[in-house]
Amino acid sequence: MIFEHTPNTEPCYVISIAARMVGLHAQTLRYYERVGLLSPSRSLGRQRLYSPVDVERLRRIRALTEEMGVNLAGAEVALRLMEHINQMQKEIDHLKGEVKRLESASSRDGQPADRRTR
Repeated sequence: MIFEHTPNTEPCYVISIAARMVGLHAQTLRYYERVGLLSPSRSLGRQRLYSPVDVERLRRIRALTEEMGVNLAGAEVALRLMEHINQMQKEIDHLKGEVKRLESASSRDGQPADRRTR
């Protein structure tokens, strides 16, 4: 199976660069991977490769743990909630677009927008 990467998901940073970008030690990134907070891609030589999305996730983890005092379990819950909220917002935006499309189609057909078909 071939995976297509967008520029934000393309794994391009080795662990030392990713760690430097977020101000953490490489060992901390390895620990985050071990506890399941992060799963970087691997090269053919099994070298960890981080994408810009991974780096942003690391920044969020760091902000939650260092700036807000949340432990790693809390950070994991918070990250999952943020991802769920983002997914729900995308669904809401899609549904709003669908409602507008249906209202537009309904008005073109000469029916009032609030009239329901049974």
